[in-house]
Amino acid sequence: MHKALYYQQTGNNQVKCMLCPHECLINEGKRGSCRVRKNDQGVLYSENYGRVTALHLDPIEKKPLYHFYPGRTILSVGTFGCSLKCRFCQNYDISQSSIENFTHLKEYTPGEIVETAMKRSDNLGIAFTYNEPGVWYEFMLDIAKKSKEKNLKNVAVTNGFINEAPLKKLLDTIDAFNIDLKAFTEEFYKDYTSSRLEPVKKNLKKIRQAGKHLEITNLIIPTLNDNEKVFEDMIKWISYELGKETVFHISRYFPMYRMNIQSTPVSLLKRLYDIASHYLDYVYVGNVSLPSGGKNTMCPSCGKLLIRREGYFIEITGVDGGRCTGCDHLVFDNF
Repeated sequence: MHKALYYQQTGNNQVKCMLCPHECLINEGKRGSCRVRKNDQGVLYSENYGRVTALHLDPIEKKPLYHFYPGRTILSVGTFGCSLKCRFCQNYDISQSSIENFTHLKEYTPGEIVETAMKRSDNLGIAFTYNEPGVWYEFMLDIAKKSKEKNLKNVAVTNGFINEAPLKKLLDTIDAFNIDLKAFTEEFYKDYTSSRLEPVKKNLKKIRQAGKHLEITNLIIPTLNDNEKVFEDMIKWISYELGKETVFHISRYFPMYRMNIQSTPVSLLKRLYDIASHYLDYVYVGNVSLPSGGKNTMCPSCGKLLIRREGYFIEITGVDGGRCTGCDHLVFDNF
């Protein structure tokens, strides 16, 4: 086990974890809500440090990141555990697990992860993904520091549920974020993720203020977070607080884990796409193909097709140096 960062000793061998807004009080021999941070004689340890469940070279679009070096590949790494308990989790086999659920995990040092990333000359960097990287904070941070020394890019695909101090430190080494914004009501976060919305909203603003590349994903679950008025309020908030250039991904839900609600109707996704496109320049739809698109990047200034996407295949047709070749509008800061 690796000694954890961000906790307080409260006496009687009890500790208070300060990594995420749950701020779990953890008794001797017990774990926090994330299942991976354990109190051993008054010292908090990370049980998933270096214990890798997935390590793959993925298209950057799979994260999804559509405006961060489009067309590139990135080494993607995951461990186990999560700070949320989403009843609809798509990766529940690793996110809702503890060390006892695994028998043959390969262990890596941060240096070995970076060395693996360096073996491919076309690799952009390292993505911390698959399960919530916030709960393997120490491993992510150590990898990211070494990665920056090699001029690689670091990406975090996260729920954004983290406290201010650890996020601030992370901003020194992470280049791009995709934040999974589950919904836009506290009720949904409480009932279906066992967490809260407000810390995520605050962190979205902090990431934007830090000048980091930011994209947002919203999984649409019928009857639970598909209210069009609430959705429009969320989009307006994103446009006003984060900027209309914020890249937004609408994702289709499929029954998974502890939820068997029917898959998201394509007609609903189309309506939400139209609503979002009224306020944001770059809106995409994932896990489905819409007849009218939802995958391609169009110039918001002149309407020119810039990138055509088919699955994870992309064709760059109208971009030069991140700018539209039709009107010179800057579309990609990282190209």
